[in-house]
Amino acid sequence: MRSETRTRPSPAPDSDPAQPPDQQQQQQPQAPPPWRQRIQPHWPTPQIQNVVATVNLDCRLDLTLIAQQARNVEYRRKKFHALVMRIREPRTTTLVFASGRMVVAGAKSAELARLAARRHARAIQKCGFRTRFRDFAVQNFVGSAACGFPIRLEGIARQYWEWARHEPEIFPGLVFTVQKPSLKCLVFTTGKVVLTGAKCEDDVHEAFAYLYPVLLDYKVDRPR
Repeated sequence: MRSETRTRPSPAPDSDPAQPPDQQQQQQPQAPPPWRQRIQPHWPTPQIQNVVATVNLDCRLDLTLIAQQARNVEYRRKKFHALVMRIREPRTTTLVFASGRMVVAGAKSAELARLAARRHARAIQKCGFRTRFRDFAVQNFVGSAACGFPIRLEGIARQYWEWARHEPEIFPGLVFTVQKPSLKCLVFTTGKVVLTGAKCEDDVHEAFAYLYPVLLDYKVDRPR
């Protein structure tokens, strides 16, 4: 789905040389992005359900030793080459690789993902490894929203065939590709929408702001 043309903000008025630069910047508030202006008060708001992040501990790890000494871990070497660690607060699951790389999943925000990664790294450090916390990065934000009405998926697939794929014999939902920001939207007949592949939380809200008017066009009115 093509995003709307973004209008450039109007040029700022000439600055007053008598004022310090910091005060001049404070007098020039930035206009909200166009996608925020599209949102109506009655529209549903997507909620972040999962944040996936990676971090490098910068050292080789003995996963067998960690499995013996750490708590709440699972390591089945013959089935999977990573160790699984879990903590309750924040509730997350982390894959730990012998290379020192970790993948954290299940957090509800980037801040909680970072906190979980540090706690996992601390648990590994207590096993005798000289870990460092490097290259933390969020790889994926997953959000969801409930439209509150059924949707005709086949109609969207026909009209937006360039971006929508609907194969009910393989997958019950419709896969809608948003070009900017680049992410995937899974739309179900019940009105539930799952947005995945976002690089920041704003991408989730921006994509839904462009998608929701399309869903309204293919709303199924319930019989009274």
